[in-house]
Amino acid sequence: MVESDNSSLRSDVRRLGDLLGQSLVRQDGEALLNLVESVRKSVREGGGEELLNSVSTADAVKLVRAFNVYFNLANVAEQVHRSRILTEEREIKGSWISKAVDRIIAAGENGKNFTDEDLKKWLATFEVRPVFTAHPTEAARRSVLSKLGTIADLLDERETIARERRLAEAVDLLWQTDELRLGRPEPLDEAINALYYLDDLLRYTMPEVLDDFARELRRLKVELAPTATPFTFGSWIGGDRDGNPNITPEVTKQAIILQMGHAIRVLIAVMDEIRQALSVSTKLAGTSPALLDSVAQDLERIPEIEPRFRRINVEEPYRLKATAIRHRLNLTRERHSKGSAHQPGRDYANTKELLDDLMLMHTSLIANRGELIAHGLLERTIRAVAAFGLFHATMDVREHSAAHEKVITQLFPDANYSKLSPVEKSKFITEKLKINGLAKSIDLKALDSDATKTLKTFEAIKEAQETFDPEVIETYIISMTRGPEDVLAASLLAQLAGLIELSDKGYARVNIAPLLETVAELRAADSILESLLSNPVYRKIVELRGNIQEVMLGYSDSNKDAGIATSQWEIHQAQRRLRDVARKYHVQLRIFHGRGGSVGRGGGPTYDAIIALPWGTLDGHLKMTEQGEVISDKYSLPTLARENVELTLAAALEATVLNRKARQTPDDLKSWNSAMDSVSESAFKTYRALVEHPDLPAYFYQSTPVEQLGNLYLGSRPSRRPDAGADLASLRAIPWVFGWTQSRQIVPGWYGVGSGLKAAREAGHGETMAKMLKDWHFFRTFISNVEMTIAKTDLKTARKYVESLVDPKLHHFLERIEAEYKLTISEILSLTGKTEILGDQQILARTLQIRDNYLAPLHLLQVSLLKKVRQQGGSSDSLISRALLLTINGVATGLRNTG
Repeated sequence: MVESDNSSLRSDVRRLGDLLGQSLVRQDGEALLNLVESVRKSVREGGGEELLNSVSTADAVKLVRAFNVYFNLANVAEQVHRSRILTEEREIKGSWISKAVDRIIAAGENGKNFTDEDLKKWLATFEVRPVFTAHPTEAARRSVLSKLGTIADLLDERETIARERRLAEAVDLLWQTDELRLGRPEPLDEAINALYYLDDLLRYTMPEVLDDFARELRRLKVELAPTATPFTFGSWIGGDRDGNPNITPEVTKQAIILQMGHAIRVLIAVMDEIRQALSVSTKLAGTSPALLDSVAQDLERIPEIEPRFRRINVEEPYRLKATAIRHRLNLTRERHSKGSAHQPGRDYANTKELLDDLMLMHTSLIANRGELIAHGLLERTIRAVAAFGLFHATMDVREHSAAHEKVITQLFPDANYSKLSPVEKSKFITEKLKINGLAKSIDLKALDSDATKTLKTFEAIKEAQETFDPEVIETYIISMTRGPEDVLAASLLAQLAGLIELSDKGYARVNIAPLLETVAELRAADSILESLLSNPVYRKIVELRGNIQEVMLGYSDSNKDAGIATSQWEIHQAQRRLRDVARKYHVQLRIFHGRGGSVGRGGGPTYDAIIALPWGTLDGHLKMTEQGEVISDKYSLPTLARENVELTLAAALEATVLNRKARQTPDDLKSWNSAMDSVSESAFKTYRALVEHPDLPAYFYQSTPVEQLGNLYLGSRPSRRPDAGADLASLRAIPWVFGWTQSRQIVPGWYGVGSGLKAAREAGHGETMAKMLKDWHFFRTFISNVEMTIAKTDLKTARKYVESLVDPKLHHFLERIEAEYKLTISEILSLTGKTEILGDQQILARTLQIRDNYLAPLHLLQVSLLKKVRQQGGSSDSLISRALLLTINGVATGLRNTG
């Protein structure tokens, strides 16, 4: 029976808390435990400031660490609890995928107008791709996360004396592990962090999920080929050059080699399993001639195969083939690390060659009464290999549009390119794209070092595709795309590097994808795409890419630019308009959702977000970022990883099949659009009135620890854009959300929504919004996410920051924030009919309240330490800085959000 009272969770948290208390006594004596308990009790009773102010800096470090470790232990207990509940629910109610298929079947039976052939066509190229990024929002070190993984495994074991001893050992190890990084991670360090998850996904999660997905699709009379790729992974790590000078073409190459080394290591272990399992003897079952010929060639080309295997497996061709594949994988890894040439038949040039070998075995088994064997471990392995390839994750490369303009300006000095109008730039580049062999007539020596690096990035993509796999890098993303000229500019550089050829035997080896990030860009989305697709030269490039156009939408920057209400609404409308343009030109649209972890950066429950997308925008293709702490939260435990992959697959499947036409009547849609326009317009005015105030930067920096963010070394990417000043415009979206979150004001997640809802209600949209909440996924998800952020906002805590740290002349900002906060709560409660925020989620509300009791001492200590640092002119001693950074780390862990 599914547990509803959380008793096992409370028991685990209590047990881990006891173990932590024992560890504190062992490590630092009874006095530390007594201090922790005294502080906790004082703060719970509404005081604690006097006690905390009397604590020495050395004791403050220990105190903060104690609360940090507690939050880490509580978080892992919650993850294990979620895992248990999900396992039970799966047994009783079925998986996300089976429930989605149930709904599709029911829709078909209830008159939904689609046929079996429609389903086959719609799902023929179905692909979901989460993209792991190195955005600096994961505050925990890999060393800490691995210890927590050990604790999670132990919590799931039967309770024994040995288990308790090992748990105590793990808690002691956690206490003796430094939470803070010694320095800023290199890009390859970030790649290794992501590979930790990808290794486990390839080995343990994806073979089972893809096998289940194929089985469920058979209920829809859709046969998913073993080599199909309904779910793949992407990565920006090592390829995201925008604002990060550490990402060079050489780093991109090394990141790919690292990825491939990890993928091949896992695949070798899997081939050992297959070799052990497939003991099929030629004395008892037939073997296809093609497989026998292939094995004979392998034995001849790979003399490294041990004589022992040649002798004992002479009548077991599948084992010999598995042994040969294992050797070829090893030789492929050697080739990559040494940079040597491909040796046909000895190593693998690409993933296709590996899949061909595996399919030889699969086909032979099916032809010789081995269907069940073929559809077992071997087929699960084939599906996983198709999903991950030899490279784990397909890398995207991203660069700022200004970098491309700089290259073109220098390559064609006579054109005075940077001074041309957008229309003139588009015309100029289009004419250059028409010239075959243009690269031969250009003097590349005219480029300065930055421009050379930009062009070499395109050359590095070409080299990577030729060396490793054609699919190892698929998409080039242009951040800050202002118009079609920016997309054409990147296309021209790709052509100069040999990635695009527009002759009769033309090719395009990379997608060129605009990233639309500001409200102005989102509003221009359809005109940008229309201009590109009506251009015969660019239309040819899209045709060469299989008539698929990718467009990325940036949730973070549009939120920072316009506030959450306008950001969400403009992104929703942009998708509708992009869909209509793509349909007009018979192009398949792939929207790449650049969502962050926090609500203020587009985060929120994945299933709800996908189902809430406008109809027809998810036409079998879904791509979305997985950033920072979201990755560890979703993929750290096998059950949670499976759950998140399945719910994403299920939502994408459901949206592809059941969300192909408008779900509202034209009249409803018109009135709903009008209501949302009203909400957005007033919310935007309220938000911009706050952020445009000339004194807001001073208030923001004084009331938050954002200036300490860089010292946490969360990622290789700087928190400010290049050549940035001290104003808020140059601050990236991540530290913007980070600062507000640490001080519990969380302005990006809700500010302006109350004013927007009130204005819409007073304009006569009250009844309409009630209907929208009931019948419109988009609006319901939007309100739900805002409500969650409101629940995490704590303006009593924020007041502690403001009263202690902020110039009194700036205190009016808090009063303004408090007024909007109260208004937002009032309007949400009125709209939803609830009596309190999260009134229908009592367990969650209680969990947040308990966490607040433990967060309060960290906030008070952070305020005290910030005050000391600022009184010392920012040049505080290292111990105070360390204590301060630990409070930042602890608040992020306690809130389960960084930025």
